[in-house]
Amino acid sequence: MKVRSRWSLAAGIVALAALVATGSATARVSVHKADVQVCALLPDTKSSTRYTLFDAPYLKAAFKKAGVSAQVLNAQGDAQRQKSQADGCLAAGAKVILLDELTLASGAAITNDAVAQGATVIDYDRIVPGSKASYYVSFDNVKVGKLMGQGLVAALRANGMYSKHPVIAELNGGIQDNNAKLFKQGYDSVLNPLYKKGVFKKAVAGDQWTDWDPNKGLTIFEQMLARNGNRIDGVLAANDGLAGAVISALQNHGLKPIPVTGQDATPTGVQYILAGWQSGTVYKSVRQEANAAAQAAIDVLNGKPVKTNGKISGMPSILLTPKWVTKANYKLLFQEGFVKRSQVCVGKYAQYCK
Repeated sequence: MKVRSRWSLAAGIVALAALVATGSATARVSVHKADVQVCALLPDTKSSTRYTLFDAPYLKAAFKKAGVSAQVLNAQGDAQRQKSQADGCLAAGAKVILLDELTLASGAAITNDAVAQGATVIDYDRIVPGSKASYYVSFDNVKVGKLMGQGLVAALRANGMYSKHPVIAELNGGIQDNNAKLFKQGYDSVLNPLYKKGVFKKAVAGDQWTDWDPNKGLTIFEQMLARNGNRIDGVLAANDGLAGAVISALQNHGLKPIPVTGQDATPTGVQYILAGWQSGTVYKSVRQEANAAAQAAIDVLNGKPVKTNGKISGMPSILLTPKWVTKANYKLLFQEGFVKRSQVCVGKYAQYCK
Protein backbone atom coordinates (compact mmCIF):
# COMPACT_ATOMS: atom_id res chain seq x y z
CA MET A 1 0.00 0.00 0.00
CA LYS A 2 1.31 3.42 -0.93
CA VAL A 3 1.75 5.91 1.88
CA ARG A 4 1.76 9.68 1.20
CA SER A 5 4.36 11.83 2.85
CA ARG A 6 3.14 14.12 5.61
CA TRP A 7 4.03 17.09 3.37
CA SER A 8 1.71 15.99 0.57
CA LEU A 9 -1.04 15.31 3.11
CA ALA A 10 -0.62 18.78 4.55
CA ALA A 11 -0.77 20.31 1.07
CA GLY A 12 -3.98 18.43 0.37
CA ILE A 13 -5.57 19.68 3.58
CA VAL A 14 -4.61 23.27 2.75
CA ALA A 15 -6.06 22.94 -0.76
CA LEU A 16 -9.33 21.54 0.54
CA ALA A 17 -9.61 24.25 3.15
CA ALA A 18 -9.07 26.87 0.44
CA LEU A 19 -11.91 25.38 -1.58
CA VAL A 20 -14.25 25.66 1.38
CA ALA A 21 -13.19 29.25 2.04
CA THR A 22 -13.92 30.26 -1.55
CA GLY A 23 -17.23 28.47 -1.63
CA SER A 24 -16.44 25.79 -4.23
CA ALA A 25 -19.61 23.93 -5.16
CA THR A 26 -17.63 20.82 -6.03
CA ALA A 27 -15.71 20.30 -2.81
CA ARG A 28 -16.71 18.94 0.57
CA VAL A 29 -14.29 18.65 3.45
CA SER A 30 -14.56 17.56 7.05
CA VAL A 31 -13.30 20.38 9.21
CA HIS A 32 -12.65 20.36 12.93
CA LYS A 33 -15.75 21.61 14.70
CA ALA A 34 -14.11 24.55 16.52
CA ASP A 35 -12.48 26.16 13.48
CA VAL A 36 -15.05 28.91 12.89
CA GLN A 37 -17.56 30.47 15.28
CA VAL A 38 -19.14 33.07 12.97
CA CYS A 39 -19.39 33.45 9.20
CA ALA A 40 -20.43 36.64 7.44
CA LEU A 41 -21.70 36.01 3.92
CA LEU A 42 -21.58 39.10 1.70
CA PRO A 43 -23.29 39.14 -1.71
CA ASP A 44 -21.08 40.71 -4.36
CA THR A 45 -18.64 43.43 -5.38
CA LYS A 46 -20.69 44.75 -8.31
CA SER A 47 -23.84 46.23 -6.81
CA SER A 48 -21.79 48.45 -4.51
CA THR A 49 -18.14 48.91 -3.62
CA ARG A 50 -19.14 49.10 0.05
CA TYR A 51 -18.81 45.34 0.61
CA THR A 52 -15.10 45.43 -0.20
CA LEU A 53 -14.22 48.90 1.05
CA PHE A 54 -16.18 48.85 4.30
CA ASP A 55 -18.19 45.80 5.38
CA ALA A 56 -15.46 43.19 5.11
CA PRO A 57 -12.69 45.08 6.97
CA TYR A 58 -15.04 46.38 9.67
CA LEU A 59 -16.53 42.96 10.36
CA LYS A 60 -13.11 41.33 10.48
CA ALA A 61 -11.82 43.99 12.86
CA ALA A 62 -14.84 43.68 15.18
CA PHE A 63 -14.55 39.91 15.48
CA LYS A 64 -10.77 40.04 15.89
CA LYS A 65 -11.12 42.57 18.71
CA ALA A 66 -13.62 40.28 20.45
CA GLY A 67 -11.40 37.24 20.02
CA VAL A 68 -14.01 35.47 17.90
CA SER A 69 -12.89 33.18 15.10
CA ALA A 70 -14.72 34.34 11.97
CA GLN A 71 -14.71 34.18 8.21
CA VAL A 72 -15.98 37.01 6.02
CA LEU A 73 -16.75 35.71 2.54
CA ASN A 74 -18.05 37.31 -0.66
CA ALA A 75 -20.16 35.33 -3.13
CA GLN A 76 -19.17 37.51 -6.11
CA GLY A 77 -22.78 37.65 -7.26
CA ASP A 78 -23.21 33.86 -7.39
CA ALA A 79 -26.08 32.52 -5.25
CA GLN A 80 -24.81 28.93 -5.55
CA ARG A 81 -21.38 30.02 -4.37
CA GLN A 82 -22.95 31.73 -1.35
CA LYS A 83 -24.84 28.53 -0.55
CA SER A 84 -21.62 26.54 -0.80
CA GLN A 85 -19.83 29.07 1.38
CA ALA A 86 -22.56 28.66 3.98
CA ASP A 87 -22.21 24.87 3.82
CA GLY A 88 -18.47 25.21 4.38
CA CYS A 89 -19.00 27.52 7.33
CA LEU A 90 -21.46 25.14 8.97
CA ALA A 91 -19.08 22.22 8.38
CA ALA A 92 -16.37 24.27 10.11
CA GLY A 93 -18.58 24.61 13.18
CA ALA A 94 -20.06 28.10 12.73
CA LYS A 95 -22.80 28.78 15.26
CA VAL A 96 -23.83 32.15 13.83
CA ILE A 97 -24.32 33.15 10.20
CA LEU A 98 -24.53 36.82 9.22
CA LEU A 99 -26.34 36.66 5.89
CA ASP A 100 -26.54 39.37 3.25
CA GLU A 101 -28.40 37.31 0.68
CA LEU A 102 -28.35 37.50 -3.10
CA THR A 103 -31.92 36.31 -3.67
CA LEU A 104 -34.83 35.63 -1.35
CA ALA A 105 -34.92 31.97 -2.42
CA SER A 106 -31.22 31.35 -1.85
CA GLY A 107 -31.36 33.28 1.43
CA ALA A 108 -34.22 31.12 2.67
CA ALA A 109 -32.39 27.93 1.66
CA ILE A 110 -29.22 28.98 3.49
CA THR A 111 -31.23 29.95 6.56
CA ASN A 112 -33.21 26.71 6.65
CA ASP A 113 -30.04 24.61 6.47
CA ALA A 114 -28.26 26.68 9.09
CA VAL A 115 -31.14 26.56 11.57
CA ALA A 116 -31.57 22.81 10.99
CA GLN A 117 -27.94 22.39 12.02
CA GLY A 118 -28.37 24.41 15.19
CA ALA A 119 -26.91 27.72 13.99
CA THR A 120 -28.45 31.15 14.48
CA VAL A 121 -28.95 33.34 11.40
CA ILE A 122 -28.81 37.12 11.55
CA ASP A 123 -30.00 38.86 8.39
CA TYR A 124 -27.44 41.55 7.63
CA ASP A 125 -28.38 44.63 5.59
CA ARG A 126 -31.00 42.69 3.58
CA ILE A 127 -33.87 40.82 5.18
CA VAL A 128 -35.41 37.56 4.00
CA PRO A 129 -39.07 38.11 4.98
CA GLY A 130 -40.69 35.10 6.63
CA SER A 131 -37.43 33.19 7.03
CA LYS A 132 -36.19 31.43 10.17
CA ALA A 133 -33.57 34.10 10.85
CA SER A 134 -33.56 35.30 14.45
CA TYR A 135 -32.56 38.94 13.97
CA TYR A 136 -32.16 41.65 11.34
CA VAL A 137 -29.46 44.34 11.42
CA SER A 138 -29.70 47.22 8.96
CA PHE A 139 -30.62 50.83 8.49
CA ASP A 140 -34.20 52.04 8.31
CA ASN A 141 -34.46 51.43 4.59
CA VAL A 142 -37.76 53.23 4.05
CA LYS A 143 -36.12 56.28 5.62
CA VAL A 144 -33.15 55.83 3.28
CA GLY A 145 -35.56 56.13 0.36
CA LYS A 146 -37.29 59.14 1.89
CA LEU A 147 -33.94 60.90 2.26
CA MET A 148 -33.25 60.37 -1.45
CA GLY A 149 -36.70 61.63 -2.43
CA GLN A 150 -36.40 64.67 -0.18
CA GLY A 151 -32.87 65.29 -1.44
CA LEU A 152 -34.08 65.30 -5.05
CA VAL A 153 -36.90 67.73 -4.21
CA ALA A 154 -34.47 70.04 -2.38
CA ALA A 155 -32.07 70.03 -5.34
CA LEU A 156 -34.89 70.88 -7.77
CA ARG A 157 -35.91 73.76 -5.55
CA ALA A 158 -32.31 74.96 -5.36
CA ASN A 159 -31.81 75.00 -9.14
CA GLY A 160 -35.19 76.65 -9.83
CA MET A 161 -36.80 73.70 -11.60
CA TYR A 162 -39.30 72.71 -8.91
CA SER A 163 -41.93 75.17 -10.16
CA LYS A 164 -41.39 74.29 -13.85
CA HIS A 165 -42.97 70.82 -13.81
CA PRO A 166 -39.64 68.94 -13.98
CA VAL A 167 -39.47 65.59 -15.75
CA ILE A 168 -38.20 62.92 -13.37
CA ALA A 169 -36.67 59.51 -14.04
CA GLU A 170 -36.27 56.74 -11.50
CA LEU A 171 -33.53 54.12 -11.66
CA ASN A 172 -34.44 51.53 -9.04
CA GLY A 173 -32.17 48.83 -7.65
CA GLY A 174 -32.79 45.08 -7.96
CA ILE A 175 -36.37 43.88 -8.19
CA GLN A 176 -35.43 40.70 -6.28
CA ASP A 177 -33.84 42.74 -3.48
CA ASN A 178 -36.26 43.47 -0.65
CA ASN A 179 -34.16 46.47 0.39
CA ALA A 180 -34.57 48.00 -3.06
CA LYS A 181 -38.33 47.70 -2.65
CA LEU A 182 -38.13 49.42 0.73
CA PHE A 183 -36.00 52.23 -0.73
CA LYS A 184 -38.58 52.67 -3.48
CA GLN A 185 -41.38 52.69 -0.95
CA GLY A 186 -39.58 55.55 0.78
CA TYR A 187 -38.88 57.75 -2.24
CA ASP A 188 -42.24 57.00 -3.82
CA SER A 189 -43.88 58.34 -0.66
CA VAL A 190 -42.21 61.66 -1.45
CA LEU A 191 -42.49 61.71 -5.26
CA ASN A 192 -45.88 60.09 -5.97
CA PRO A 193 -47.93 62.90 -4.38
CA LEU A 194 -46.00 65.37 -6.54
CA TYR A 195 -46.71 63.35 -9.70
CA LYS A 196 -50.36 63.11 -8.72
CA LYS A 197 -50.66 66.87 -8.23
CA GLY A 198 -48.90 67.57 -11.54
CA VAL A 199 -46.01 69.34 -9.82
CA PHE A 200 -43.57 66.77 -11.26
CA LYS A 201 -43.90 64.68 -14.41
CA LYS A 202 -42.55 61.16 -14.65
CA ALA A 203 -40.42 60.62 -17.74
CA VAL A 204 -41.66 58.32 -20.50
CA ALA A 205 -40.47 54.82 -19.56
CA GLY A 206 -38.92 56.61 -16.61
CA ASP A 207 -39.35 54.11 -13.78
CA GLN A 208 -37.22 51.02 -14.25
CA TRP A 209 -35.32 48.36 -12.30
CA THR A 210 -31.61 47.87 -12.93
CA ASP A 211 -30.51 44.81 -10.92
CA TRP A 212 -28.07 47.24 -9.24
CA ASP A 213 -25.97 46.97 -12.41
CA PRO A 214 -24.42 50.32 -13.42
CA ASN A 215 -23.87 49.10 -16.99
CA LYS A 216 -27.53 48.13 -17.28
CA GLY A 217 -28.43 51.43 -15.65
CA LEU A 218 -26.41 53.30 -18.26
CA THR A 219 -28.19 51.53 -21.11
CA ILE A 220 -31.60 52.15 -19.55
CA PHE A 221 -30.92 55.83 -18.93
CA GLU A 222 -29.60 56.31 -22.47
CA GLN A 223 -32.91 54.90 -23.68
CA MET A 224 -34.81 57.19 -21.34
CA LEU A 225 -33.00 60.21 -22.75
CA ALA A 226 -33.87 59.10 -26.28
CA ARG A 227 -37.54 58.56 -25.39
CA ASN A 228 -37.77 62.00 -23.75
CA GLY A 229 -35.84 64.09 -26.28
CA ASN A 230 -32.96 64.51 -23.81
CA ARG A 231 -35.27 66.41 -21.47
CA ILE A 232 -34.96 64.82 -18.06
CA ASP A 233 -34.67 67.31 -15.23
CA GLY A 234 -33.90 65.08 -12.27
CA VAL A 235 -33.06 61.46 -11.54
CA LEU A 236 -33.79 59.38 -8.49
CA ALA A 237 -30.83 57.01 -8.76
CA ALA A 238 -31.00 54.37 -6.03
CA ASN A 239 -27.26 54.28 -5.31
CA ASP A 240 -23.98 55.91 -6.26
CA GLY A 241 -23.20 53.33 -8.93
CA LEU A 242 -26.44 54.12 -10.75
CA ALA A 243 -25.84 57.84 -10.22
CA GLY A 244 -22.49 57.39 -11.94
CA ALA A 245 -24.23 55.73 -14.88
CA VAL A 246 -26.60 58.70 -15.21
CA ILE A 247 -23.72 61.16 -15.02
CA SER A 248 -21.79 59.25 -17.70
CA ALA A 249 -24.80 59.41 -20.01
CA LEU A 250 -25.27 63.14 -19.42
CA GLN A 251 -21.60 63.79 -20.14
CA ASN A 252 -21.65 61.55 -23.22
CA HIS A 253 -24.49 63.66 -24.63
CA GLY A 254 -22.88 66.97 -23.73
CA LEU A 255 -25.72 67.75 -21.30
CA LYS A 256 -25.42 69.90 -18.20
CA PRO A 257 -25.66 68.56 -14.64
CA ILE A 258 -29.13 67.90 -13.26
CA PRO A 259 -30.20 66.85 -9.75
CA VAL A 260 -29.19 63.20 -9.23
CA THR A 261 -29.42 61.25 -5.99
CA GLY A 262 -27.29 58.42 -4.69
CA GLN A 263 -26.64 56.09 -1.79
CA ASP A 264 -23.62 54.53 -0.03
CA ALA A 265 -21.34 57.61 0.13
CA THR A 266 -18.68 56.04 -2.07
CA PRO A 267 -15.50 58.02 -2.85
CA THR A 268 -16.64 58.43 -6.47
CA GLY A 269 -20.08 59.56 -5.36
CA VAL A 270 -18.55 62.19 -3.10
CA GLN A 271 -16.32 63.39 -5.95
CA TYR A 272 -19.37 63.84 -8.17
CA ILE A 273 -21.11 65.75 -5.39
CA LEU A 274 -18.16 68.12 -5.01
CA ALA A 275 -17.94 68.62 -8.78
CA GLY A 276 -21.66 69.46 -9.00
CA TRP A 277 -22.77 66.38 -10.91
CA GLN A 278 -24.52 64.62 -8.04
CA SER A 279 -26.83 66.31 -5.55
CA GLY A 280 -26.23 64.07 -2.57
CA THR A 281 -25.86 60.55 -1.25
CA VAL A 282 -27.25 58.60 1.67
CA TYR A 283 -24.56 57.90 4.23
CA LYS A 284 -25.06 54.68 6.12
CA SER A 285 -22.22 54.18 8.56
CA VAL A 286 -21.19 50.66 7.62
CA ARG A 287 -18.84 50.69 10.58
CA GLN A 288 -21.86 51.22 12.83
CA GLU A 289 -23.83 48.54 10.99
CA ALA A 290 -20.96 46.04 11.01
CA ASN A 291 -20.23 46.65 14.68
CA ALA A 292 -23.91 46.25 15.58
CA ALA A 293 -24.14 42.98 13.63
CA ALA A 294 -20.89 41.68 15.09
CA GLN A 295 -22.07 42.52 18.62
CA ALA A 296 -25.35 40.71 18.00
CA ALA A 297 -23.43 37.65 16.82
CA ILE A 298 -21.12 37.81 19.84
CA ASP A 299 -24.09 38.12 22.19
CA VAL A 300 -25.67 35.04 20.62
CA LEU A 301 -22.42 33.09 21.03
CA ASN A 302 -22.22 34.11 24.68
CA GLY A 303 -25.87 33.37 25.39
CA LYS A 304 -26.67 37.03 26.07
CA PRO A 305 -29.86 38.81 24.97
CA VAL A 306 -29.58 40.79 21.73
CA LYS A 307 -30.68 44.40 22.15
CA THR A 308 -33.14 45.31 19.38
CA ASN A 309 -35.11 48.51 18.74
CA GLY A 310 -37.82 47.48 16.30
CA LYS A 311 -39.35 44.81 14.12
CA ILE A 312 -39.32 44.36 10.35
CA SER A 313 -41.59 41.69 8.85
CA GLY A 314 -42.11 40.48 12.42
CA MET A 315 -38.37 39.93 12.95
CA PRO A 316 -36.63 41.53 15.96
CA SER A 317 -34.41 44.18 14.40
CA ILE A 318 -31.58 46.58 15.07
CA LEU A 319 -32.39 49.60 12.90
CA LEU A 320 -29.81 52.34 12.45
CA THR A 321 -30.27 55.95 11.29
CA PRO A 322 -29.01 57.08 7.83
CA LYS A 323 -27.91 60.62 6.91
CA TRP A 324 -28.17 62.72 3.73
CA VAL A 325 -24.77 64.04 2.63
CA THR A 326 -24.23 67.02 0.31
CA LYS A 327 -21.52 69.60 -0.33
CA ALA A 328 -22.57 71.24 2.91
CA ASN A 329 -21.63 68.35 5.21
CA TYR A 330 -19.45 65.92 3.22
CA LYS A 331 -16.52 66.40 5.62
CA LEU A 332 -18.51 64.34 8.10
CA LEU A 333 -17.39 61.32 6.08
CA PHE A 334 -13.74 62.22 6.65
CA GLN A 335 -14.29 62.96 10.32
CA GLU A 336 -15.91 59.58 10.92
CA GLY A 337 -13.28 57.75 8.88
CA PHE A 338 -15.83 56.40 6.42
CA VAL A 339 -13.84 57.61 3.44
CA LYS A 340 -10.44 59.23 3.38
CA ARG A 341 -9.67 62.69 2.06
CA SER A 342 -6.93 61.05 -0.01
CA GLN A 343 -9.58 58.93 -1.76
CA VAL A 344 -11.68 61.94 -2.71
CA CYS A 345 -9.50 65.03 -2.98
CA VAL A 346 -7.20 63.79 -5.75
CA GLY A 347 -6.59 64.68 -9.39
CA LYS A 348 -9.13 67.03 -10.88
CA TYR A 349 -11.28 66.79 -7.74
CA ALA A 350 -8.62 68.25 -5.43
CA GLN A 351 -9.71 71.77 -6.42
CA TYR A 352 -13.14 71.25 -4.87
CA CYS A 353 -11.87 70.25 -1.42
CA LYS A 354 -11.42 73.07 1.07
